[in-house]
This record gives sequence, structure tokens and C-alpha cells, in this order.
Amino acid sequence: MPELPEVETVTRLIRPGVEGRLIRGVKVHWERTIGGQSLAAFEEAVRGKRIARAWRRAKYVVLDLQARKRPAGQLLIHLRMTGRLHVVDSGEEIGPYERVRLLLEKGRALSFVDVRKFGRFVYLEDSEPTFSRLGPEPLGEEFTREWLGSSLRARRRALKPLLLDQSFLSGLGNIYVDEALFRARLHPLRHANKLKKDQSDRLHAEIRAVLGEAIEREGSSFDAFYRTPEGQPGSYQHQFQVYGRHGQACHACGATLKKITVGQRGTHVCLRCQRPPRGVPQLL
Repeated sequence: MPELPEVETVTRLIRPGVEGRLIRGVKVHWERTIGGQSLAAFEEAVRGKRIARAWRRAKYVVLDLQARKRPAGQLLIHLRMTGRLHVVDSGEEIGPYERVRLLLEKGRALSFVDVRKFGRFVYLEDSEPTFSRLGPEPLGEEFTREWLGSSLRARRRALKPLLLDQSFLSGLGNIYVDEALFRARLHPLRHANKLKKDQSDRLHAEIRAVLGEAIEREGSSFDAFYRTPEGQPGSYQHQFQVYGRHGQACHACGATLKKITVGQRGTHVCLRCQRPPRGVPQLL
């Protein structure tokens, strides 16, 4: 599933093609993609509106709509496992997996393609109820070393499940949690409230660093599904230190990397660089 760097990349690349453009029409080929809203209601909500802004919140691409220069709701797009967005000529054929198309002025269109049909392209009058359940952005101003340290000390959960909890910190997923924990030299089963200040500070720095580097490389393409709106794969997978590398040698110490299960998620670790906490068998 695309995580923060992939969604940020998609948002940045579609922005020049959609911002400021009027939505002249809508084509919906799979109504479940629009979240259970009727096709007629969806068309009425978005037709004739202007896309004022394209931005990202957590793992959502957000399109702010305007009518008569006033806010007129938002489109929330969640790519899920296989969703892709492309800005194309309005008459260009995309293929059988296109689920939604916004027909824009000047002969352009925003196409949402989704092979497995899990993605969503939903209109909301107000996104605040959805976004209020999310934690701060790891690249935002709220995510400070002080915030992370105090928030970790207040929770007795293992680090990895906590960092994956979108109500705690938004946008992170399996790949970038594994990479950040490795770079911070923290075992994923270490309890959050047991971290010392230097450890939480290091984790803060590595979360930001990993995400920043991944965005620079337009995300990670480790399967056939994630592609940028320009049809290109990301390249951060070539920088992975642990994710997907179990059985291979650690770049830092040479030990064999392991894959364990934490919170029902496959988790990649170096047990020499990320020492298990007391009470956790050394083989985990």
C-alpha cells in the first residue's frame, strides 16, 4: 500500500495539471470507488466546481473544491493497494481498470485507475471529522522531538504497532517504520515508554530523514503496482537497509537480517544493530 512518500509524490506530480481547473464532467465506472454515494449525487457535488488546491494529508490525496471562489467541499482520494492517478488528455483511453475520471477544462482529465478496486475517490462536504482522528504529520511542525518524546513516554505499547497507528502518527506504513527503526537502532518490540531521550530524539530524526529521502526518490516500487502519475517507478527501494532484505547481510554490521512478526505485520530487523529488549528471546 502506498505510504506517505508515495502519496506525496503523486500529489506533487498531479498538482500542476489539476489546480485551478474547472471540473466539467464526471465518469464513474465502478460506483463503490465513490464510497457508496450515488452517481447522481457525486456528479452534482463536483460538476462545475474548481480544484483550488491539491495537497496531502496522511495517506490521502486531497482536492479542495471551490464554487464562486468559496469552499465547496473536498475530494479525498485513497490509493490503497493499487490505485494510481494520471492527468491525461480528456479523450485518452486508459484501459479496463479506470474507475473514475474527472473531465477538466482545456481538454484535460484526472483519471483514477485501480486494478483491485480497493481505492476510494470520495466527495465530502467537510473532511475535518475524518482528519481529526489522525495523528500529526511526521514532516509537519507539530512533530517535534519534544512531542515525540512525551508521547512515547505516555504509552506502554511496542514501538512498531504504535508508529503504524494512524491516530498516533499519520502517514507511516510498514516500509518506512522498519527503515526508521533500523536507522535509529531500536528493536520494533521495544516499549515506547522505556525509551531514553537520546533514543526518542534519534527516532525523530530518522523518521524525518527516511521520509525525506524517499520523497526525493519518488517513493518505493517493490512490486508492479506503484507508479508515479508519469508512469515511472520510484527508486527508494534501492536504498532499503532492512525492508525485504531478510536472509541478506546487514549493510552496517554484516549480520544476517531477520523477518519476524510484530502485530501481525512482517517486520525486518538486524538483531545485532537492534538489540531485543529484556524478556524478548534473542532469536526474535
